[in-house]
Amino acid sequence: MIRVGLTGWGDHPSLYSGVTASKEKLFDYTGHFLSVEVDTSFYAIPSKENVQKWCQDTPDHFRFVVKAYQGMTGHLRGDIPFESKNDMFNAFIECANEFKFHGKLGMILTQFPPWFDCQAKNVQYLLYIRQQLKDFEVAIEFRNQTWYAEPVVQQTMNFLREQQFIHTICDEPQAGVGSVPFYPTVTAKKALIRIHGRNIHGWRNTGNAENWRKVRFLYDYNKEELQQLGDHIKGLETEVEELYVLFNNNSGLHAAKNAKELQGILDIKDVGLAPKQLNMFEGEL
Repeated sequence: MIRVGLTGWGDHPSLYSGVTASKEKLFDYTGHFLSVEVDTSFYAIPSKENVQKWCQDTPDHFRFVVKAYQGMTGHLRGDIPFESKNDMFNAFIECANEFKFHGKLGMILTQFPPWFDCQAKNVQYLLYIRQQLKDFEVAIEFRNQTWYAEPVVQQTMNFLREQQFIHTICDEPQAGVGSVPFYPTVTAKKALIRIHGRNIHGWRNTGNAENWRKVRFLYDYNKEELQQLGDHIKGLETEVEELYVLFNNNSGLHAAKNAKELQGILDIKDVGLAPKQLNMFEGEL
């Protein structure tokens, strides 16, 4: 099964029915896609109450890919806002367990920063992640090319298989050591493709943090590029039980459009979507 979705559900106006309140955006989103990446969990671990509501507001077949908190993956600068590292992991595990309890957890995504390179201490940290998150399906996303260098890349993939990690396949600009190649290899019964765009200038930009983020993911895939991605996805589909494809090129509002275009290329007709709301009074006022 292929699950196409987006990162976050709050910034895709083309998916909402008219003027949609923030609390209703997730419902509208589930009328279009059967999966979503919870990216807010990277910045703060969601409360149990929020997770319960999200799960209750989504159809039975809907799945969440929950992004690991930034303190777990080495992004956080300064001290973690917990008494200990174990407290941090336990708080995240409690959150993930709530998704799992409702049957809505697709996987946990651990995205590591560009400075997380292929060296012994970082391999040991991946083993620590595996131990801490032993009860979950966990995807690993690298942002450093050393994990894909020859002949290391085969060792990387073998390690992910041995630890039952999901290899995150990335489509992103090829902009030096702080980016990774598109490497369509699966290492578990599920697979994850994250589509970041191909904006090389934005990927390298080190200016103002807010503007840099907007520029980095500013990209609109053309039909040929989406067709090429579709060909890879069709090949990978036969190797796994579930294949998640998440568009992260959000800043120019291209993600939803590109995801819809890819669904058309793959002839995906999702079953179990939420009913799309209709404006029953259109033209009567």
